[in-house]
Amino acid sequence: MPVPEQKHSREEIPSPDTQRKLRVPPGQHLVRDWPVLHAGPVPKIDPSAWTLRIFGMVKKEKRLSLQDFMELPTVTVRSDIHCVTTWSLLDNIWEGVGAEAIREICPPLPPAKFVVVHAAGDWTTNLPLEDFFQPDVLFAVKHNGRPIPPEHGAPVRLVVPRLYFWKSAKWVTGIEYLEKEQPGFWESRGYHIHGDPWKEERYSD
Repeated sequence: MPVPEQKHSREEIPSPDTQRKLRVPPGQHLVRDWPVLHAGPVPKIDPSAWTLRIFGMVKKEKRLSLQDFMELPTVTVRSDIHCVTTWSLLDNIWEGVGAEAIREICPPLPPAKFVVVHAAGDWTTNLPLEDFFQPDVLFAVKHNGRPIPPEHGAPVRLVVPRLYFWKSAKWVTGIEYLEKEQPGFWESRGYHIHGDPWKEERYSD
């Protein structure tokens, strides 16, 4: 089953980091191509069987098929990528569903302060809700006008422009709201719990 088409907002949201005079954080270098980095093999995901589960501290758990997801309001975001392995790629154009649209259809309960984003292969990453619900955070299906390929996270990947790129989980399958912070896959293996590239929050102390 091919991925359904979305009607995207034409208004482009610039991530704040793209407005900086100096756009490359400390310890980073620019690249022209988008490197492929991940732990383990690329999962084989059948779009017709894909679902997004929204659960945890919510009034009622929700599951979206890919068709349901593609019918949600969309955004277009321009952002830079900063990978913890020291490369940066500027001026990426993403299209997909904003985290704010996810909040509208299934909001977290008031005690929730954090989110764990789940992905294929039991992969996870953690975020404070204040980082997750920024206008430039989205669940992307396209990059620079083309569908995101499997090695970069198709059918749906998270994009969190203001943090190191490991926070932008590939192959997303779930969103879990929590009251207390829970380290994700890389955070449990020595990566920083937050991951701000401008503060060089690469690894835990």
